[in-house]
Amino acid sequence: MNTKNLKKLFLTISSVILLNFAGYFYFKRFDLTSDKRYTLSETSLNIIKEVKNPLYVDVFLEGYFPGEFKKLQTETQQLLEEFKAYNPNIIFQFVNPLEKEEERDKIMQQFYDRGLTPLNVTVNDKGKQTQEVVFPWAVVTYGSKSTKVPLLKNMMGASTAEKVVSSVQHLEYAFANGFNTVSKKREKKIAIIKGNGELHELLIADFLKSVRENYFIGPFTLDSVAKNPTGTLKELKKYDLAIIAKPTVPFSDEEKQVLDQFVIHGGKSLWLVDQVNMEMDSLMTTGENLAFPRDLNLNDLFFKYGIRIKPDLIKDIMATPISLATGQQGSGTQYTKFPWFYSPMIYPTESKDKSKTNPIVSNLDGLKFEFTNPIELLHNNIRKTILLQSSPYSKAVGTPTPVALNMVQERPDQKDFTGKGSLTVAVLLEGDFHSGFQNRILPFKEPDFSPVGKPTKMIVISDGDVVKNQLDKNYQPMELGYDKWTNNLYANKEFMLNCVNYLLDDNGLINIRSKTVELPLLDTNKVQENYFYYQILTVGLPLFFLAIFGFLFTYLRKRKYSKSIQ
Repeated sequence: MNTKNLKKLFLTISSVILLNFAGYFYFKRFDLTSDKRYTLSETSLNIIKEVKNPLYVDVFLEGYFPGEFKKLQTETQQLLEEFKAYNPNIIFQFVNPLEKEEERDKIMQQFYDRGLTPLNVTVNDKGKQTQEVVFPWAVVTYGSKSTKVPLLKNMMGASTAEKVVSSVQHLEYAFANGFNTVSKKREKKIAIIKGNGELHELLIADFLKSVRENYFIGPFTLDSVAKNPTGTLKELKKYDLAIIAKPTVPFSDEEKQVLDQFVIHGGKSLWLVDQVNMEMDSLMTTGENLAFPRDLNLNDLFFKYGIRIKPDLIKDIMATPISLATGQQGSGTQYTKFPWFYSPMIYPTESKDKSKTNPIVSNLDGLKFEFTNPIELLHNNIRKTILLQSSPYSKAVGTPTPVALNMVQERPDQKDFTGKGSLTVAVLLEGDFHSGFQNRILPFKEPDFSPVGKPTKMIVISDGDVVKNQLDKNYQPMELGYDKWTNNLYANKEFMLNCVNYLLDDNGLINIRSKTVELPLLDTNKVQENYFYYQILTVGLPLFFLAIFGFLFTYLRKRKYSKSIQ
C-alpha cells in the first residue's frame, strides 16, 4: 500500500472518529416528511426528559392482521423509536399476546379484566377471508405505576383505514399522556361539588376513575356554607378545579357567592347543567312526561360570565338511536332501534384550518347528548370558544312541552329545521371574570371579596348526562360513552377528559392533539382489480433495475481490471 493510500485511509478513519465524537455532544435528527409526523413536540420532549429510570412500553399490536393495522404498527414503532432516540430509558417491545394457542382463552380474559378490549377483524387475502383478533393497545410501566394506551380511536361508521388515519394523528398525544401519567406525580386537585342534587358517584364512576390517574379528586359538599361560608370558601380555594355535574336543587345565594369567588380567585370550573327537567329513565317507565324549566338560581351568575342557558330542548334530525321493544319473536322480546330526536349526535365544531381548532375537540368523534339546551353567548370581555354545536338541521323547542316515546314514529320535515340549527351546547370561557355579586349586597361578609378576578378558564356544557355512565346488570359502572342498549360507543369520555386536561394542563400536553398527519389511503378495490399489474410495478420492476445495475457493475468492473492485467 503506497503513501497516498495510507493518507486516504488515515483521513477516512479520522473523519469517522470525529463525526462520532461530535455526534455524542450534538444530537440532531432530520424529519423529511411533509407533515413532520416524526417531529416530537416540545411538550413531549419535556415529558420524556423527566424519565430518569427505565420506562417499559409493551405494544400488543403484533400478529397476522390486515394491512391497515400493519400501517398502524409501523407508525407506532417509528414514533417509539423517535422517543427512544431522545431518551434511551424508554424501552419498548411488540408482543403477540395470543402467540401460545393453548393459553388463548386465559390471556383474552386477562385482557378483558384490564379493560384492553380486543377487536375481531377480517383478513382478506385474494378472496380468502379469515377472522383474526387484534389488541390495539399498549401498556406503559414506570416503577410501580402502569397505564394503558389506546392505539386505535373509535369512529362510528368509519372504515378501518379511516380509523387508522385518525389514530396515527392521535399517537403522539396518547403516548405522551401515558408517559406523563406514570412518570409525573399528581399535583392538581379536583373538587366534585355535592349538596345540590348532583349525579351520584356511581353514575360518574368511569369518569372519576380515569381522571384519578393524573389528579387528586375529592367530594366537596356545600352543606357547610349555611353555617360557615367563609371557611367553606377557604377550603374550596385549595382545589384547582371544581366540577358541578348535573345539579337538580337550586343553589342558595351564599353557595353561589362561594362558587363565584372561587372562580374570581383563579379557580377553574366545569359546569354540566340541565336547564330543563326531563329524564330518559323515567320516560322509559311512563312512556310520556312533561318537560318543564328547571330553576337552579344560576341565571344571574352565568349572565355575568357572558352566557345564558335557555330553558328549551334541542330537537335534532342528526340523532342517536334508542332501542324500544316492538313485539315478541320466538321466546324473547324483539327490540328495534329508532332515531330519538331529543338525543342529538353532536360532532365537534372544527375550523377549516385544523391548526386553529381547539385541542379539546380536535380529532374527536361524535358524542351523545340527551335533552340538551341551547347556550346563548352574550357580549362582554370574556373570550368565548364554541366547542360543540347541534347539527344545522336542529331547532329549539320551548318548554313546558310533552315528550312521549311514540315520537319515534315522527317523520320530521327538513324544512322545519332549516336555518334554525347549529345551536351551541358547549362553550369555553377564558379571561378576567367579573363577579356575579359586583355592585350588589353580599349574601355573607367576605374579607377577600374581589369584584374582578384573575385570568382563569371555565367550560359550560348544557347537558349533565354527557358525563353519566350506564350500569350493567350487576349495577357496576360501564365505560363512559357506551350505550348498552344500542351497543354504540360515543366519544363522551374522551371529550370530558380533554376538558379536564385543558383546564388544568400547564405543560401544554393537550395541544399535541392539534397535530395533523396526512396518510394516503390505499384504494383496495383498485388494487384487487389490477393485482398483477401492481405486483409487477412494486416487486418485479425494482428487481429488474437491480439486475441491470448488477450486470453493468460486473461488466464494467471486469472490463476495467481485464485491461489493467493486459
